[in-house]
Amino acid sequence: MPRLIAHLDMDAFYASVELLRYPELRGRPVVIGGSRDHGPRTRADGTREFATLRSYVGRGVVTTSTYEARALGVFSAMGMMKSAQLAPDAVLLPVDFDAYRAMSRRFKAAVREIAPVVEDRGIDEIYIDLTDVPGAQDDRGLAVARALKSAVQAATGLTCSIGVTPNKLLSKICSEFDKPDGLTLLDVADIPARIWPLPARKVNGVGPKSAARLAGHGLHTIGDLAKADPAWLRAEFGASYGHWLHEMAHGRDERPVVTSSEPKSISRETTFERDLHAVRDRAELGAIFTHLCEKLAGDLGRKGYASKTIGIKLRYDDFRSVTRDLSLPTHTFDAREIRRAAGTCLKRVDLTRRLRLLGVRAGALMRIADLVGAHPAAVGCAPARARVAEPYRGLPLFDTPASASEGDGAAAAADGAR
Repeated sequence: MPRLIAHLDMDAFYASVELLRYPELRGRPVVIGGSRDHGPRTRADGTREFATLRSYVGRGVVTTSTYEARALGVFSAMGMMKSAQLAPDAVLLPVDFDAYRAMSRRFKAAVREIAPVVEDRGIDEIYIDLTDVPGAQDDRGLAVARALKSAVQAATGLTCSIGVTPNKLLSKICSEFDKPDGLTLLDVADIPARIWPLPARKVNGVGPKSAARLAGHGLHTIGDLAKADPAWLRAEFGASYGHWLHEMAHGRDERPVVTSSEPKSISRETTFERDLHAVRDRAELGAIFTHLCEKLAGDLGRKGYASKTIGIKLRYDDFRSVTRDLSLPTHTFDAREIRRAAGTCLKRVDLTRRLRLLGVRAGALMRIADLVGAHPAAVGCAPARARVAEPYRGLPLFDTPASASEGDGAAAAADGAR
């Protein structure tokens, strides 16, 4: 029986969720990525007043944008200030990840009612194995794919785009063909006409550096790669990557749809609206750091994991990034322990420069149920809800004396972090 694999990608997901909340913004360029201060204000007459990019000042980046904003050149990961130059009248909305996660759970549940073999690839995309779904083989998955799109829209009010092909590689490409609200079916026989003309960069796995290197050899499209000598590809790009390039260009991919996987790490980070300093902004940094640790602890407890390695990530004002990790004697999902370990990591980084990003990471994860079952004393935490919800202000970060000089204060800040 031939495989039928679908890739379902929600259309402009974050922005579309916001348009459900604010339907009056439909048809207008909308950018998601502001802070809470950029939320709409309700006027006396009940109408809403929205912020625009024209008034934005800060260091943030675009999380996503509507198709109308994309038509003006505003895309994900673009600096907000640059976006303001391109689309000054675009509406600016704050990010609301809680709402996006809730909608993500709804669309995935709707899909599983029809096709239960689902691989979760993120908040807004999944792979679905349609091979054994009743009726799917009759029309190469067309009717089932249409049913999936209808179910998603009924459950969420949102549209999605689906590609159905013999494998994950091709389906990922095809789900982008007719966005938004697209549906593309493709068979192996269609590869020369529909896949080979595409730029090599369209394939997930060919990044900017690889694409530039390929272009240096005159290999611009997937078809160029398909015609290349496989032995030369292996010699030039290494045995593994060269072999993959050849297989990819011919549309070959045997990866299964994996219905469960264990995360390697869970993290929380934030980019500041302005660069912050360990001395002058120690109170603000301490509050942010506490909030990140509490959120991370909540993520661990909610997802059922405990961590034995806690790490931090800093990005300085010159865009250099540093990370530090600390291994713990036992696994934990306790905010206090996470904060203490992360504070210890801070002692090992330079705190004399201004910071533009701060993050906390939990690695070496194990399921709490497995730890408790095997070793009841191996989890360093009280019940998750009780401890994570507990107000936690006992370990100040960047706690320097007010009279400290900037240089000496930074060193004291690191020593004071616990």
